Amino acid sequence: MSINLIQKDNDEVAKTGTQSLEIELALFILKLKNGIWLAGIPSWLFGITDRSLAAFADGYLSTLEVFQLFTASFFFLSWLYLRPEHDLDNNDVDSTLYQGYLCPTQYNKLELKKRHMISQEYILPFPYLCQIYHLLNLKHLETIHKFSLNNLRVINISHFQPTAIGGVIKFQTMLDSPLNALRIWRQPIVEVDLILHTPYTVELSIPVYNNKRIVVMFYALPLNHREHQLFIEIYSDLEWPKPILQVLLHFASCLTLFEDLPYLRNLGEKNIERLFNMNLASNHQTMLLFKRFVELYGSSTKAPKLIEGSHEIEHSY
Repeated sequence: MSINLIQKDNDEVAKTGTQSLEIELALFILKLKNGIWLAGIPSWLFGITDRSLAAFADGYLSTLEVFQLFTASFFFLSWLYLRPEHDLDNNDVDSTLYQGYLCPTQYNKLELKKRHMISQEYILPFPYLCQIYHLLNLKHLETIHKFSLNNLRVINISHFQPTAIGGVIKFQTMLDSPLNALRIWRQPIVEVDLILHTPYTVELSIPVYNNKRIVVMFYALPLNHREHQLFIEIYSDLEWPKPILQVLLHFASCLTLFEDLPYLRNLGEKNIERLFNMNLASNHQTMLLFKRFVELYGSSTKAPKLIEGSHEIEHSY
């Protein structure tokens, strides 16, 4: 029995040592890649500068010189695009080894960082609850975003689950037009998740091809009764070139916000607190998550107090 235990311990030690060597080797290769890439930048800059000075020395640019400059610039931009990752990638080392090498929190942060695409931050001159009403009202996808979503329709509410501080609603959306640009990364009919995590945090999770997802996190924080701060964070495991995906997501996010502004302005001009009256809240299925917010937090006079209360707790410490 003792011999077996010793043998088992020796095997585990050997396995751990092998895993550590693999991690160290992957880290060394990663550093080597970054070193070569960094060394290449001044080399390319020197080459382009040298060619430029030689081309303009006689005050005349020949076709050959223009071609040489264009080629050198193209390869330099390509070199910049080929920048290696700063952190270990699952392709560098087996993910199970990496997960074992790092503590769970570190590994989760790494995965989150890899999936993070863009961040946007705005201060909007509208009451905070205008944003909440907008985010939790599913019908606005069909009306306010009719242009950007190209006549997307909400066709069914498939699931609703209240939680202690929010709720989850799943709904099916359909792309009516065969020319809808959203078809480049999603099926015509998909089930989307909308989650109210806290009074200030809303998550929109959209399935795309090959079991991938695009997740949009909205953080709406009241600054006062007339302004709020909006943070937008978008994550995705979609296997597209990250720079291209980032450009597309930035454009899409800016376009939808531009569409939202007149809608938010109209809401701000109304008595927004009246919409958060439990007796007046709509019972329509598309408003279930909004109604859950009203049940939990009520009108706009209560929501800012939650933040004020958190500051009081911090000061007490």
